[in-house]
Amino acid sequence: MSEPRHLVVVDAANVVGSRADGWWKDRAGAARRFLADVTELTIRLPENTEVTVVLEGAAKAAADDGASTAPRMAVVLAERSGDDKIVDVVAAADSHERITVVTADRELRARVEAHGAESVGPGWLRNQLDRPGSEAD
Repeated sequence: MSEPRHLVVVDAANVVGSRADGWWKDRAGAARRFLADVTELTIRLPENTEVTVVLEGAAKAAADDGASTAPRMAVVLAERSGDDKIVDVVAAADSHERITVVTADRELRARVEAHGAESVGPGWLRNQLDRPGSEAD
């Protein structure tokens, strides 16, 4: 029997904004660095895990220049609300048996949990990014 599939949906604006490291001076640059970090993480994740990173606003420019991508990683651009796009991704992800949304936004957490997803805060992902050989569990 194969492992249940796991989709991790990342509210990039929320996670990038969780650290006061000057990200607001160059949102696209901060998003590029974040995508590179997530790309490195996806290489270490179990085969059954896929990651979708949702970018919004000025951060979307990070995807315009061929930002880092990896197998089992998708970058989705929000035309308007990043939160709405995340809910759309979760609602459309019925093929995944487990969905985790990374955000600290309480309203967004309630919206995705109504679709059966679990939610974790940015610290969970930061911990995964900071641990070499880590696995999202």
